[in-house]
Amino acid sequence: MNNSHFSSTFLLIISLSFVVSHGSPLSSILDVTPTSEDFITCLQSNSNNLTAISQLIFTPTNSSYLPIWQTAVNNLRFINSSISRPLVIVTPTNETQIQSTLFCAKKHGYELRIRCGGHDFEGISYTATVPFIMLDLRNMRSIDVNVADRTAWVQGGAVLGELYYTISQHTDTLYFPAGICPAVGVSGFLGGGGYGNLVRKYGTGGDNVLDVRFMDVNGNILDRKSMGEDLFWALRGGGASSFGIVLAWKLQLVAVPEKVTLFLVNITLEQGANDIFYKYQYVLPKFDRDLQLSVQINSEYIGNTTKKTIRMLFRGLYQGRIDTLLPLLNKSFPELNVTREICQEVRMVQSSLQFGGFTTTTPVETLINRTAVPKISYKTKSDYVRTPIPKSGLRKIWRKMFESDTFEALQMYTFGGKLEEYSDTATPYPHRAGVLYQVFKTVLLTDQPSATTAVSRRRIAWIRSFDKTLEPYVSSNPREAYLNYNDLDLGVGSSTFEEASLWGDRYWKRENFKKLIRIKAKVDPDNFFRHPQSIPVFSTPLSDL
Repeated sequence: MNNSHFSSTFLLIISLSFVVSHGSPLSSILDVTPTSEDFITCLQSNSNNLTAISQLIFTPTNSSYLPIWQTAVNNLRFINSSISRPLVIVTPTNETQIQSTLFCAKKHGYELRIRCGGHDFEGISYTATVPFIMLDLRNMRSIDVNVADRTAWVQGGAVLGELYYTISQHTDTLYFPAGICPAVGVSGFLGGGGYGNLVRKYGTGGDNVLDVRFMDVNGNILDRKSMGEDLFWALRGGGASSFGIVLAWKLQLVAVPEKVTLFLVNITLEQGANDIFYKYQYVLPKFDRDLQLSVQINSEYIGNTTKKTIRMLFRGLYQGRIDTLLPLLNKSFPELNVTREICQEVRMVQSSLQFGGFTTTTPVETLINRTAVPKISYKTKSDYVRTPIPKSGLRKIWRKMFESDTFEALQMYTFGGKLEEYSDTATPYPHRAGVLYQVFKTVLLTDQPSATTAVSRRRIAWIRSFDKTLEPYVSSNPREAYLNYNDLDLGVGSSTFEEASLWGDRYWKRENFKKLIRIKAKVDPDNFFRHPQSIPVFSTPLSDL
């Protein structure tokens, strides 16, 4: 689900090479384990084409099962033998097959996990502690762009890179305000609200959804009109997989100039980074909303010494020309020292390449290559800053980063602009007016064979203690967190409202969380669509709690 450049999605569509005759029992076509045979038989009885359905189903005894599962496991922390995998993977090509999968999973008591891009930081879309079926939407990724209406219909299995590429093949003056990583699934991104480089001008991705095609727990296919505004509200930031299956989204495309300006400023503490970042907190959230400036911060050794410093990368995207940008920055933020020599003017789609980890000269077709971004192993956390951190607090944060024995990074993402115009309840995504910037924290485990080695455990303990270091400087009551950077450390209990609110309030704030619970009780009262941090269902009505 979410939009970090630290992870990626791999695409591998492999069909079973069975030669069968029409009418052959599907359980004989597929090698199945006894625990999945009831589900397979159910699919057989609900399919009118056994050959077609056999090519879309994978069980652990199929040679293609593990590659299919692994290709979209974007956090390598979950690639190990102790992780529970699905009994069956279904890769549908049409909505009828999704309905059959839903029906059979319900009938035989299996949980259902829905995977779109696989960009799930805690592996919730492809792992579980109970027997489960995984619905992998990789085959349902068509995109229909209508330039005249400034809209696009996008199927639930598409990723952001495919969306950006498709738009760019029609026009250079329209885009969609989504995230920076091309491998993020569109459905996961929008289901969590979703922010990106255009957020200061156009709001979140969820703010720019016009309609949706959605399958509820009973297999009914609904649109915005037939589902009603409450459910439509919930799907755009409340975690869509808590409510059902999004088949497609209708998106509002937004205007962008034919050329945008990119720049990168690279500085260390010795070059005044502490003072520059301190001023950044005051200037950028109030700056021209055509500019998005993110700051990547990490510690590193100075040369061959044992002494560390902090390096900051200020990465800018301005929706306009260099000649317009430079006077604005020179007036409000001359300390950043942005010069013509470090700026380049490119098409908007080229900016997606740059922020996605490539160069602006990389072929744009790279955006549709789901294997292009390397996978890594990591643990992440998120925060929101509403009050500038004092210089003394910044120095304390840098000292804590010096304790890390590996690559750790903070990504600060500027807010303000359009977000100031929305109330916290406009959609379930509440991190709007008053937020200066978002903080994304990462520690890498890639050099370790698993997340359970002594070194991995020490690094995970470090990022948890780093979280404590940041606590005085970030939002409070609640301490806000971003749903698309899901973090099971926040809690997984949901037996009571008080227990669930420990993590629910942080993702959505109290009033939005209560509203999501009420909507969930109406559309999925038996809590079929569930995972460790899904919207809960309580036996007692929320109004009585």
